[in-house]
Amino acid sequence: MKDVVGVIYTARDEFSMRELASNRSVSALPVAGRYRLVDFMLSNLVNSSIRKVGVMMQGNYHSLMDHLGSGKEWNLHTRNNGLYLLIPYRSGDEGYQGILDAFKDNMEFLRRSGQEYVLIVGGRLIYNTTYDELVDLHMETGADVSLMYTRFDPVNGEYSRFSDSVRAFINVDESRRVTDIEINPNVITCPNVLMDVVLIKRTLLMHMVDMAASHGYHDLYSTIIRNAVYDKTLKVVGLEFKGYCRRMETVNSFYNLNMDLLRPEIRHELFDINPVYTKTRNDAPAKYLPGSQVSSSLVADGCVIEGDVSGSVLFRGVRVSKGAKISGSIIMQDCFIGENVELENVILDKDVTVLSGARLIAPRRYPIVLGKNVTI
Repeated sequence: MKDVVGVIYTARDEFSMRELASNRSVSALPVAGRYRLVDFMLSNLVNSSIRKVGVMMQGNYHSLMDHLGSGKEWNLHTRNNGLYLLIPYRSGDEGYQGILDAFKDNMEFLRRSGQEYVLIVGGRLIYNTTYDELVDLHMETGADVSLMYTRFDPVNGEYSRFSDSVRAFINVDESRRVTDIEINPNVITCPNVLMDVVLIKRTLLMHMVDMAASHGYHDLYSTIIRNAVYDKTLKVVGLEFKGYCRRMETVNSFYNLNMDLLRPEIRHELFDINPVYTKTRNDAPAKYLPGSQVSSSLVADGCVIEGDVSGSVLFRGVRVSKGAKISGSIIMQDCFIGENVELENVILDKDVTVLSGARLIAPRRYPIVLGKNVTI
């Protein structure tokens, strides 16, 4: 796909993510013991042979920048094309009101890109795919705009009323043309939810950004694309994605994602079909000391375990002391769990210390969250 430039629009900080997004972008959220959410977006693009990728940052982007670096881990550290970190020009942490504002501030990146098409990818979803089929559909149908969607699951649709993100739902006819689009509805009548993946001609996108700026538009879905669907001024088509896909918008969605990864079939979908690349850290293998018991868990390199761990995800460098019992929990990098500690349905961010004898127990639907560098 030499004629496609990829753009990742990173998510804004969300109140609904609580401490998990207070010091980092949602796209930088750690998942699965050693990855970040952005790793899946970048890997999808690289596995689609896209060699130029721009990452449009928003507030609290420093941890994301540190993780991405030069793009070496994704083979995007080349002289031509490669990885571009697009820092926001706006002052403060207010972020962009919509993706059209981000493109307006980064119009020079679009102008300098020699590729004919732009593939826009949202930064708060996790799935594993390549975009070859989407590009093929775009060419075969002669579409102006091509979207990816998945069937809406009301059981797992963990959306928050506190979120500023746009959630778009669509109807598609037999020819795959989008016939209706709903934006943040209270009652959802369209059966498909968009995955924040848009393929469009670069010159058309630049025209849309200029038009949006002159009319005070901010969001691509709720203004430009919805109007084009209703007025039939552009041909908008959709491609269904049938694999595992989850949107990171609430603490529960983050918790449930990591719990899903304890199921072999989900791990297969997210890691075995196409490779997922990430920033590496040289650690010794996990060490299980005498008396430890571990079941149905993901344990990353560098962990030292003396206690009991079940149904949990442990990131790199976690230390679980003797007599500690951890179940249904997510313990991030370099946390220390003291002796005889009991944790159930808890999320600990990086470098948290839980002193000996502490007990943290919560219902599975409302996990306890502790932010970075906390001692309890």
